[in-house]
Amino acid sequence: MGGMPLSDMPWWRWRSNVRSALHMLSDPVFQRDVWLAGVDGYGDVTDAVYRLVEDTWLDNWSAEKYVGTIFRDSQEAALVDTAVLRVLRIMHQVGPDAPVAAYLDHQGWPEAVRAARDAHVRMAASDGDDPDAPPRSLEVLRIMTRTA
Repeated sequence: MGGMPLSDMPWWRWRSNVRSALHMLSDPVFQRDVWLAGVDGYGDVTDAVYRLVEDTWLDNWSAEKYVGTIFRDSQEAALVDTAVLRVLRIMHQVGPDAPVAAYLDHQGWPEAVRAARDAHVRMAASDGDDPDAPPRSLEVLRIMTRTA
């Protein structure tokens, strides 16, 4: 998140959290090498979903509500809505405390990963960032959201 400043959005900290979550949810190599391997510092699937919906309440209403505050346009919002619905459907089926493998082995997971990838790529491009850079740790996210 080093290209276009996120702080040009009124609720840029929320945008940062949503982007971080989508980035992790969209990267199967990261999921295998970090989440499945139990590497510290990145949380897990439940943590990523929590960051996705925690402040935004995207589990209750459309991202369209946040166009101009978190999301740059309706296309970003629509892609995020699709990703949120796919990921939450799986979370409700396997449970929020399920092991990482339960998510990754779920038949709908590849579709959720694709939806998260579409949203992540769009948001990263809008912010002038490389969508293929590896996800940052939660500590880096905390540092980034403390400064403007």
